[in-house]
Amino acid sequence: MSQHPAVREQMHDALETYGAGSGGSRNIGGSHEVYTSLEASLADWHGKEAALVFPTGFGSNDATLQCLLRRIPDCVVISDELNHASIVNGIRSTPNERKIFRHNDVEHLEQILASYPLGQPKIVVFESIYSMDGDIAPIAEIVAIAKRYNALTYLDEVHAVGMYGPRGAGIAAELDVADQVDIIQGTMAKAIGVIGGYIASDQVIVDAVRSFAVGFIFTTSLPPAITAGCLASVEHLKASRFERDQLHTQTAKLRERLKHYDVPVMPCSQTHVLPVRVGEAKRCKAAAERLLHNHGVYLQPINYPSVPVGTERFRVNATPNHSDAQIEHLAVSLRETFDHFSIPLASEVFAAEVA
Repeated sequence: MSQHPAVREQMHDALETYGAGSGGSRNIGGSHEVYTSLEASLADWHGKEAALVFPTGFGSNDATLQCLLRRIPDCVVISDELNHASIVNGIRSTPNERKIFRHNDVEHLEQILASYPLGQPKIVVFESIYSMDGDIAPIAEIVAIAKRYNALTYLDEVHAVGMYGPRGAGIAAELDVADQVDIIQGTMAKAIGVIGGYIASDQVIVDAVRSFAVGFIFTTSLPPAITAGCLASVEHLKASRFERDQLHTQTAKLRERLKHYDVPVMPCSQTHVLPVRVGEAKRCKAAAERLLHNHGVYLQPINYPSVPVGTERFRVNATPNHSDAQIEHLAVSLRETFDHFSIPLASEVFAAEVA
């Protein structure tokens, strides 16, 4: 979407209309009509009363969680152990009591929630798709348990918006439970193809964040040209299935070709995120350099602290624009590189783990 002509055209038009910068923070001169349109579009996308746009996805998580935890008296936060650094930072920046539940473990989550009085304010924070493993949270079960124990739910859909669900509204929408999630957070820097973050919720929560979130109040807003590009992209993705369908088609092809060449895609992956296991930091970096210099393939090595030691990997994604020939070239290049560095193949590493 970053290359889509409709997005680029709207950005050019907004640049000529509004100039390069926004002029300030949202509450002091930094709001233009295009922000209202974008927030209305995002709220409609997720079936919520309101939305609020931030300069980055990191900032939307960080500022919103800090605000809610500071404004809701005695609120306990319960967070998935693999939540993104922006969520972790927002939680750690407050003095609130916090609990960590094992990744996607609804039984452990329920044990934690049951240990607090029903009237104790609580918020459960989790993601729909986890970016390093490519797995999907049991959203419906988490939401049901949270409601049973009178807890708010905060869902990060960063790696799902634009790519899953009706009109691309994410995994919660695909499962038809978005209306039961209290706060949905997303980014405009991934599938939407520009930059920025947002939350969508009811009017009271959005107004509270707008009024009290330090990370929203005291920062310059997105330039109008960026906001216009985001709006054009969101509106296109609502109306068009082509990009989503093509993404999933090319992902399936990539997954099949990697399997054909015995490249170890970690079995936790359920989505377009394909983690290819290397298992050692130095070899991961060396393999990335060989892929680039010998094969013209750029893959970023993912090492600690992004992933645990011993699970170093490449995080591979196809896009709608990747051709079948490019997918084949990537798979062949990975196999040659794994052979060159004697990196264990899928038939070795996963068979050993099962044994």
